[in-house]
Amino acid sequence: MTDSASGSSRQQGASAPVHQTRHTVVVPTSIDMVSLLGPGDEYLGIIEGAFDAEIHVRGNRIALKGEPGEIALVERLLEELVTILRTGQGITSETVERVHSMLRAETTERPADVLSLNILSNRGRSIRPKTLNQKRYVDAIDAHTITFGIGPAGTGKTYLAMAKAVQALQSKQVNRIILTRPAVEAGERLGFLPGTLSEKIDPYLRPLYDALHDMVDPETIPKLLAAGTVEVAPLAYMRGRTLNDSFIILDEAQNTSPEQMKMFLTRLGFGSKIVVTGDVTQVDLPTGQKSGLRVIESILDGVEDISFNRLSAGDVVRHRLVGRIVAAYDEFDARRELGQDDTAPAGPVARAQRPSQRNQERR
Repeated sequence: MTDSASGSSRQQGASAPVHQTRHTVVVPTSIDMVSLLGPGDEYLGIIEGAFDAEIHVRGNRIALKGEPGEIALVERLLEELVTILRTGQGITSETVERVHSMLRAETTERPADVLSLNILSNRGRSIRPKTLNQKRYVDAIDAHTITFGIGPAGTGKTYLAMAKAVQALQSKQVNRIILTRPAVEAGERLGFLPGTLSEKIDPYLRPLYDALHDMVDPETIPKLLAAGTVEVAPLAYMRGRTLNDSFIILDEAQNTSPEQMKMFLTRLGFGSKIVVTGDVTQVDLPTGQKSGLRVIESILDGVEDISFNRLSAGDVVRHRLVGRIVAAYDEFDARRELGQDDTAPAGPVARAQRPSQRNQERR
């Protein structure tokens, strides 16, 4: 329920009145206000910093005053947070920031629908998309036979693909999961590393094992591996095979050559799905060798049942500093492409972001 009133005020030195609206949002009594506004009003502070509006709370009534557009956005944000709480999820500061970002982007999808989509649950922990692009990526995996997830580290490309693979296996949509990576590294050659072939390639496959341990009971993983229900192998092991009734994930695909990419994609059999993930800014191939991931979109553009999805620094779901690091590198690369001095100060986007981020952190 919302009470409203409107009026206008004149800013000092302004020639025209600024129309202001007053609204009162009444939060349902079933919603705990501490859960909604945060311990010590932490989430309320984030909302106050994100909107040009006056916000006052008394009991379960939240009084708002400001320009109509801003007030409408604050109301929508509060509605989305209440909806998320009603699903039984908790709210964090990141949740509030992500809902705000989605509302500002004026997307057709409701933030609560994005953040409440449960892909997989294991040991009391649920795996869900945390950004709009992640939700679209997950939807693309459902809707297409071959899906590409391209973006920087920390955007959930591989993790969400793994969750969809485990979900497909548990629901018997596929009979097995195949996880593969090219065994390409920066610096050392495999032949010079000690140990058996399995011991040599294990460091490159370890991230896939780690993600698998988050999604499947650890004691069942050896049985799944022994039965071939889950297979984790270097890309070279895919040659000459036809993979039916499988969910196949190619990780670190930027380190494939165009020939390897073609070889992999043509392993597709009946009843299978393929997800290809990678970051075209982190290619470890020898100098002069083309990345298969960089050229594949131009080759397969327009081919039915194939989807290309791009994630960005805004989709990073690791420590918030990772997102800023990725954004700073993107800006650095953009300046370099324009021929500007690599040592020049950060551009206005980075400078503009930092004060508001610091203010939010103080709150």
